[in-house]
Amino acid sequence: MRTTRTVPARPVLFTALAVTTASSLLLTPHTAAAADPGPPVHREAALDRQAALTPASAAQRSLGTAGTAAGVIADDSRGYPRRQVLAPDPENPADKSLKLGLTPYHAIAPKLNALQSLGDRVSVEVAGRSAGGHRLYLVTVTAPESARQSRAQARMRELIERAPALAAKSSEIRKTYKTPVFFNNNIHGNEWEGTDASLELIEKLARAEDARTRDLLAHSRLYFNVTANPDGRIAGTRANANGFDMNRDFVTASQPEVRAMRQIMIAKQPAVMLDLHGYVNGTLIEPTTPPHGENYEYDLFLKNTYANALGMESAVNGLGHTPARDGVQPAQIPFRDQEEGWDDWPPIFTPQYAAYHGTVAAHTVEIPLRVNNASYDSLSVPELRRRSAINVDVAGAALRATLDFVQARRTSLLADQIEVFRRGAAGAAQVPVSSRTVPGVPGIGPEDVYTTRFPRAYVIPPSGTAGARLVDHLLANDVRVARAAHPFRLDGRTYPAGSYVIDMHQPKRGLANALLADGRDISDKVSVMYDISGWSLGRLWGATVTTLPRVPYGVLRPVRAAAPVAYVAPHGDLRLRLDDPNEVAALNSLLEQGVRARLAADGSAIVPGSARRRAAVAARAHDVAFHATKRTGTTPLRRTRVAAAVTAGELFALREMNFDVEPVSTGILNAGFDWSSVDVLVVSTGLDRDGLATGARTALDSFLAGHGLVGRGAAGAALASATGSLAAKPVEGNGDANGVVRVRNSAGALMTGAPDHGFVYAPVWFTDLGPDVRVEQTYAPGDPLVSGHWRPSPDGLGGPGDAAGQASVVSGPKAVLFGTEPLFRDHPKGEFAQVGRALFMMAPASGPGEESG
Repeated sequence: MRTTRTVPARPVLFTALAVTTASSLLLTPHTAAAADPGPPVHREAALDRQAALTPASAAQRSLGTAGTAAGVIADDSRGYPRRQVLAPDPENPADKSLKLGLTPYHAIAPKLNALQSLGDRVSVEVAGRSAGGHRLYLVTVTAPESARQSRAQARMRELIERAPALAAKSSEIRKTYKTPVFFNNNIHGNEWEGTDASLELIEKLARAEDARTRDLLAHSRLYFNVTANPDGRIAGTRANANGFDMNRDFVTASQPEVRAMRQIMIAKQPAVMLDLHGYVNGTLIEPTTPPHGENYEYDLFLKNTYANALGMESAVNGLGHTPARDGVQPAQIPFRDQEEGWDDWPPIFTPQYAAYHGTVAAHTVEIPLRVNNASYDSLSVPELRRRSAINVDVAGAALRATLDFVQARRTSLLADQIEVFRRGAAGAAQVPVSSRTVPGVPGIGPEDVYTTRFPRAYVIPPSGTAGARLVDHLLANDVRVARAAHPFRLDGRTYPAGSYVIDMHQPKRGLANALLADGRDISDKVSVMYDISGWSLGRLWGATVTTLPRVPYGVLRPVRAAAPVAYVAPHGDLRLRLDDPNEVAALNSLLEQGVRARLAADGSAIVPGSARRRAAVAARAHDVAFHATKRTGTTPLRRTRVAAAVTAGELFALREMNFDVEPVSTGILNAGFDWSSVDVLVVSTGLDRDGLATGARTALDSFLAGHGLVGRGAAGAALASATGSLAAKPVEGNGDANGVVRVRNSAGALMTGAPDHGFVYAPVWFTDLGPDVRVEQTYAPGDPLVSGHWRPSPDGLGGPGDAAGQASVVSGPKAVLFGTEPLFRDHPKGEFAQVGRALFMMAPASGPGEESG
């Protein structure tokens, strides 16, 4: 229990903030600001309650390109400054930042051009493009460097990661290496002010002539991601053009903006970073409450993050804002001032992800005065601008305090970053936090101790699309992977040539383990989690991942990419397994071309040999294998047109599988919808049958009388029941539960070959099944939770024990219902194909198709 507090105790952060918000409704505008934080958006509730209507072009842009200018970001051949004249964007009077008196997106490029002209300290590069197609600007502020000096900096940076034991002894690094610092702004598009504070700081640094600034820039490189989310900045939305909260995407990196940030962190290797957000009053400055990620070198992280937090707190409070005059509460540090509710357990958040790339002081900073959402619409323009001006000041104080921290602790920061990588490379034990190991941080208790036992190595089999995807994802995250040139044998088991081995004696072992390990059931550790608590890609991406007791060094060769999986048998008809989203996408591409395929009893697709050339194109495009078969299949397949009332993540996943998707919602159906344009309906949110006008309800019921429904969760089950599509009673588990679960699959077209693990987020199961309802999948008996957080609800119900053995996926002639989350945030890719198969099963197979050769 933490006892050191400098602000009133808030035992659980969310509860206190929610109460404060409710009380603010009775206050005057200025006073309301003092108690107007609103609870931080938790579990993406706001995004998941509405049907996503995002444009297909944004998904195509995200799926069709890498999304980053990786070569530009990692270019060490040029010195600094790196100047370029940015073409202006068209002026956009609808940009939501204008109302707040802040910098609109279209004004950023001219501003950056002007900043570059102030001298030789400011460089601007385009790090990539957003899902909406907007440029992502990376600004570097540092003292000038020749190309030779820049190459020397790159050499020292690589030595720090690749040979940390040598780096620790390098006098050159101690004397001449520039400490990298990363400031990330505006990842939530309607939390604007970090961008403006950074632009102000860049200008100040460009103009300053004092000795302290010259010394700072001679020994540091300062990197500013000016706006991480230009789509949201313009539109005034938390999410990007694909509807994604990108501060939840770092495990999966499905969005181009996140891939750009990832590449910045890998290429620049920051020792310190800030991620500027809003709005929590008083200003919230991490480190966080428990639980703490078990794969971090948390002693080094806490030591530096807490020290910098104190400096930022002092700077923010030193601005002189008061509750009475300005509506600004004193800053708060969750580690010190709360017990739970604001954790750093999952690496889905920017600072927590950065820690795995050697960042030893990383913070979310939540500036105080709310100007978004309802406040944006209800408050006067003068009040909004007053608040935004204070927010810019607060963000600026945090930025400047961090520069002071870097300047004062440069040597120890680099030493700690080197130590992070040294422990990983050496396979050294983690150091549990305590008052002895992290002196100067008050209130450390057993509730803060989270460590893990790293396996000696992981192995992934050489064949399969899912395994190749996972290997490429590891490599994209700067995790080292090797491949066996020959078969090898360990402890009586033979592993084939081509097997991928992840040696866990490597600098970024923490990230490798965070992505591959099962994780941990932390249900008994805290009562509430801020977001997901289980995410294992080793279990959820469809690949087979196991551990090795030793590393077969003699047969291993480093790889830069997974070997291609694409294959088409030279003779006979072709069988395409539908276990992976790429396989579903490949099938859809063939169906779009009129190829006649059939669904087999085991859920695979049978493609005629006459379509071999087109199958070869699809195999290369989607990295899938078509094997020879003598099966004929049973159910004809055709291009499936899908109406979807689903979340943004689910919509993106459907498009990733190359379905032709038409987003719908209650409003769209009430406005009039042409049901003849689609074959099947998918529903998880945003379609309320009772909210439909009589004509729209009749049209929906008529469609479902002759077409199939794929539903997820309580909303999907309610529609199935109301329309007579399937008789099943949904039972909702604890709405705060989430994690990786064990499941048991039934044989058949829907679940044959499906993984034996799934993902839940507010889990659902089904009882009172009708006579024609088939159980396709159940939660495993006993305790199905593998990793995550799943307690019973306060009434004692809805826990994993209640779900054990219950039906998690059911089907009938006219509907399939999922109680798991097979498309969650584009994340559990091993489950995507379950929905793909369900759509093919539920769509009528009428209509002409032409066999193609």
